[in-house]
Amino acid sequence: MKVKAISRVEEDFTRECKSDILKVHRNLDPALHPMHRAKEYKRALNATKLDKVFAKPFIGAMEGHSDGVTCLAKSPVRLSAVVSGAADGEIRLWDVPSRRTLRTLCGHRGAVRGVAVTHAGDRCVSCGDDATVRVWRLPPAGLGETFSSGGVAPPSVDADLVCHSKTGGGFRDVDCHWGKNTHATAGAAVELWHADRSEPTDTFRWGVDTVLSVRFNPVEPDVFASCGSDRSIALYDVRTQTPIRKLVMQNKCTKLAWNPMEAFNFTVANEDTNLYSYDMRKLTIATCVHRDFVSAVLDVDYSPTGREFVAGSYDRTIRIFDYNGGHSRDVYHLKRMQRVFCARFSMDGTYVLSGSDDMNVRCWKADASAQLGTLLPREKRKKQYQAALKERFKHMPEIKRIRRHHHVPKAIHKAQKLRRTMTTVETRKKKNRVEHSAPGAEKKEFKPARKDRIVAEVE
Repeated sequence: MKVKAISRVEEDFTRECKSDILKVHRNLDPALHPMHRAKEYKRALNATKLDKVFAKPFIGAMEGHSDGVTCLAKSPVRLSAVVSGAADGEIRLWDVPSRRTLRTLCGHRGAVRGVAVTHAGDRCVSCGDDATVRVWRLPPAGLGETFSSGGVAPPSVDADLVCHSKTGGGFRDVDCHWGKNTHATAGAAVELWHADRSEPTDTFRWGVDTVLSVRFNPVEPDVFASCGSDRSIALYDVRTQTPIRKLVMQNKCTKLAWNPMEAFNFTVANEDTNLYSYDMRKLTIATCVHRDFVSAVLDVDYSPTGREFVAGSYDRTIRIFDYNGGHSRDVYHLKRMQRVFCARFSMDGTYVLSGSDDMNVRCWKADASAQLGTLLPREKRKKQYQAALKERFKHMPEIKRIRRHHHVPKAIHKAQKLRRTMTTVETRKKKNRVEHSAPGAEKKEFKPARKDRIVAEVE
């Protein structure tokens, strides 16, 4: 009896719980496991298939706006806070976990085109078609306010400061400096404003009628970039108060986003259905061309890790790309979702937020098949093991085919086939011209895709 009791105690020390099977110690010599690679490949294939089976990215919608959502902003210090602006001039502060409106900011008389939260998270800056820039104070939300029952109208807040445009016309975008109480606006020119002054401190012009977007570099905060209606991308330096460089493309760029982990790299959303990543030190060629959309791309935003970004398009879809991937990793769409005007990654990189023309702000999982909630240590190890296997065998034909396949609406599927045919025909035509022309006559016409859309670089 004593021997049996001792053996049970020893068994308990080798198991994590009483219902577990006994731990078996194996010899990991590769010579003794000739089918080891085949087993791991099969596990990677099964894990890839299960990701597609359990892919349910949509979490919920935040309703309350009475017009299309035109802009979004996330708070750098509050993970659950999101600010959205609508085409009717209303701005709302949302609590994402409860999907409730905490504050309503009313003051704009036209569409809100840009909204941004300061680096301290205590103020919000907005601009719109009414040619005003408004600075709002964001009060911290208490627990009672966040978890109270519905049915109570959210309190309204008035702007602390109202600034009027001096250049004429409305504003198209606004962004806050990452270290100072300064924000930049895009309109007839790029203007720098101090948070406590109603007059711009600096004005930047470089031969453009309307500036569509402006973004500060999160790594080098004194450098910012803008996109103009003349198909240009301009770089500026606040310290020297002069433009640095300008790139002209064949089509107009709508939005721009800097990589938060790489100071020199940024990505622009273009109206030719593609996104282009550039290194600001060498603008003569794009580092990567990101395809798959079938209509104009309207917004782009990077994950805090800098390894992926999200983009929203006029074709009513949201796509997530790797920072160096030519095709999208995933695509999100719903029947009721209309034109996507804005898209943002959450500050922890786990969720994606989108605002569309159907008056809703939607929350999605960045990983479509991710399991929400607390995981046990064994579950975490299993997830890590499966992720390592999928990364190891991602180039195998069958796994690659399953990972790249996405169900999209019928209209988008037809447009993709048509665009693929047009691209193939155009490429074949250029190759035939080079092949059958005189030596050196037509070779300058054929350019790679990373150079094809660049017109000129101006310094």
